[in-house]
Amino acid sequence: MVQKIPATVVTGFLGAGKTTLIRHILQNAQGKRIALIINEFGDLGVDGDILKGCGDDTCTPDDIMELSNGCICCTVADDFIPTIKSLLEREYKPDHIVIETSGLALPQPLIRAFNWPEISTKVTVDGVITVIDGKAVKEGRFAHDIDAVDNQRKLDDNLDHETPLSELYEDQIACADMIIVNKADLLSNNETAELTQKLRENSREGVQVIKSTKGALPIDVLLGQNIAAESDMKSRHELHHHHEHNENGDHIHHEHDHDDFESFVLNLGDIVHEKIFIDKISSIIKEHDILRLKGFIAVKGKPMRMTIQAVGPRIDTYYDQPFGSEIRATKLVVIGQSDLDQNAIKSALREYH
Repeated sequence: MVQKIPATVVTGFLGAGKTTLIRHILQNAQGKRIALIINEFGDLGVDGDILKGCGDDTCTPDDIMELSNGCICCTVADDFIPTIKSLLEREYKPDHIVIETSGLALPQPLIRAFNWPEISTKVTVDGVITVIDGKAVKEGRFAHDIDAVDNQRKLDDNLDHETPLSELYEDQIACADMIIVNKADLLSNNETAELTQKLRENSREGVQVIKSTKGALPIDVLLGQNIAAESDMKSRHELHHHHEHNENGDHIHHEHDHDDFESFVLNLGDIVHEKIFIDKISSIIKEHDILRLKGFIAVKGKPMRMTIQAVGPRIDTYYDQPFGSEIRATKLVVIGQSDLDQNAIKSALREYH
């Protein structure tokens, strides 16, 4: 009997820490060839570039595939299944597949897709990991920046569910085999204990609840759960019915007005004073109500590139890899509402490089 390739599904809201967790997995792959499928928000490719800088020989750009046609749970047949099939047809097949869903994805339709005849005998769901922002959930907000998550759904042409965040959160918890309470360093010991207890009460029996800071967890804890989640859909059913259907049982896709949002890319040279530049970005985010900012910064005198990711007012930065032979440049992707003053933002940031 041919052994199935294990796949780990990572779900959670925008800003919970999914990309950071996956980057940690890739950097600590221990020789495993890991293929990554990213259901990226938008089509600008920065999340993929961040993960391509994992710095491991087993993590090559060819092993990272991006699905940018919308929420993965709404594009299973057209987007996800063909991507999985292309991975399975490769001469050098991956040892493990990691799937990062968008913050709006319902995990259940994706897990069910592993029962499709084309792939059911070749790949299995090793486990579903739900990443939560511990502080946001403890405060009853579910996501760090609720407005950013709500606005994210309006940018997705293929999204066919208008689910409240509270219900999305409940379904992500209901489907999880492991729940990671990320940003645990922002909680007190008592808060962590209370949240952990509540999560255990609201999840299926036996689900692990683990606290984390920046996704730093042992690789053998995250991978190798051997759950075969696709064969256990009854216990992880959706708590809420999200998709509308017509009389033929087909999904009804909602129309969204995307004219209310826009994004642009800003290219700069080396940044001389990184702290001043980051502080300026912080003030611009608040002043212009920027929803998301992400990209890379070339800091003068530093051989490594700095990765920056901002969701709402929270900004995370770290050095990920040397520029090497690639052109040194600062590249920032800015996403906001349609009245975004691009000229003012560009002018303000250009003053500090």
